[in-house]
Amino acid sequence: MSFPRTLGELRRSPFSEDVLRTRRVKDELRDNLIARLRKHSDDSIFPGIVGYDDSVVPQIINAILSRHNFILLGLRGQAKSRILRALTSLLDPHMPYLSGCEIHDNPYDPICRRCQELIAECGESSAIAFLTPEERYVEKLATPDVTIADLIGDIDPIKAARGGHELASELTVHYGLLPRANRGIFAVNELPDLAGKIQVGLFNIMQEGDVQIKGYPVRLPLDLALVFSANPEDYTARGKIITPLKDRIGSEIRTHYPATVEEGITITAQEAWAARDGNKAVVPKYVREVVERVAFAAREDKRIDKRSGVSQRLPISCMENVISNAERRAISHDEKVVVPRISDIYAALPAITGKLELEYEGEMKGADFVARELIRSAIAKAYDQYFSGANMQQVVQWFDLGGEMQVAEGAAAADVLQSLRGIQGLMDKLTRVNVGPKDSVEAQVSAAEFVLEGLHAHKRIGRNEERVFIAGEKQPRIAEKPFEREDIPYRPRRPLN
Repeated sequence: MSFPRTLGELRRSPFSEDVLRTRRVKDELRDNLIARLRKHSDDSIFPGIVGYDDSVVPQIINAILSRHNFILLGLRGQAKSRILRALTSLLDPHMPYLSGCEIHDNPYDPICRRCQELIAECGESSAIAFLTPEERYVEKLATPDVTIADLIGDIDPIKAARGGHELASELTVHYGLLPRANRGIFAVNELPDLAGKIQVGLFNIMQEGDVQIKGYPVRLPLDLALVFSANPEDYTARGKIITPLKDRIGSEIRTHYPATVEEGITITAQEAWAARDGNKAVVPKYVREVVERVAFAAREDKRIDKRSGVSQRLPISCMENVISNAERRAISHDEKVVVPRISDIYAALPAITGKLELEYEGEMKGADFVARELIRSAIAKAYDQYFSGANMQQVVQWFDLGGEMQVAEGAAAADVLQSLRGIQGLMDKLTRVNVGPKDSVEAQVSAAEFVLEGLHAHKRIGRNEERVFIAGEKQPRIAEKPFEREDIPYRPRRPLN
């Protein structure tokens, strides 16, 4: 399709003057959403957003159908920014504007002085350009140092001097982000971080649809869809959304973390970088479950600040580190398949500890200690999913009779497998995780280690810091103090001379 390049060609094209004059951005979003809903396709309204189909997405649909400005309210790592950026999929694929215009003026109804003078001078030969949906999305991360000039604009004295204009002229304006987002979507992330007096500057845009530059009577009836994101913790910790601004936001939509482990696994598999250049990586399902359950356990742990939340980035980063540690081992031993083990999750502690905001009790224990406890708890729950009801007495008895087995993190799979086969009854249990003798050596070692780690998590066998599995942990005998024993009389010290 060839696009019109002048105003005259545009008038003779399918881009109807009546539609472009009257159809605003919120109407455009609404029309395209309705068209998508009528298709009844299996595709999600927001592809790549998992776990929100029955909660968040219907509320966003209602907000768009109502032509509301809306805010997404939720803890960190809940895909708020991704949802806002996905709104561009509801914009038209091409939008004409007057070429060279900073605020993407409507060719049929220009609002800036420069474009009005251009059409008056060039008429039907005025140049036309087109914007893609991505170019119509402007995002600003709110910080305390944002100024009105950043958002709205300011008078540029250099432009005035070079053009010989008076400072009060519109031609001297240097436009901010809001005018530059005209006929598109303007998003503000972390809205409470925006200073209160700057939030006031958004009032006119949201209610009356215009702005004023530097106190001069320069009015721009901008066409915008305004969307915001915020963390509930920000209301008290760093700032707040002022009441008049909240009142002007049409819909407040709450986001949340994945409701089930399966949803979390899907998100992590979608986001984590697992397709490496090199040997094939095969991540067992139980490893994925343990990684995801670490985040679920952290969100429930009283030693971790629930107001801050535990981001979904934790299992994503953890999974990437887990695969990298397995990849390093495979490269060292020239193994053909990269299969992560449970020990690789412990090796991924750096991807976990930095994402936990600890309460006082957690600070006293230390981030490493808390993270290891979370991993152990996650292993126990994942183990129960596969081995609940399984008779592991033969394996436990082997250790109780003095057996020891080291499964070093960096050991070659072939070497470890020979030792694992000596544990009575262990290899027979691997069928519960769909691993048999015909599977790769790496897969068998990974599954066998999962069984041992599960027994250790339930304290049926022990494991020391050198990753040597031993007999179950025994309660240490507390030595009696001499003065607590009745057969030894109390003798006070003799005074020194």
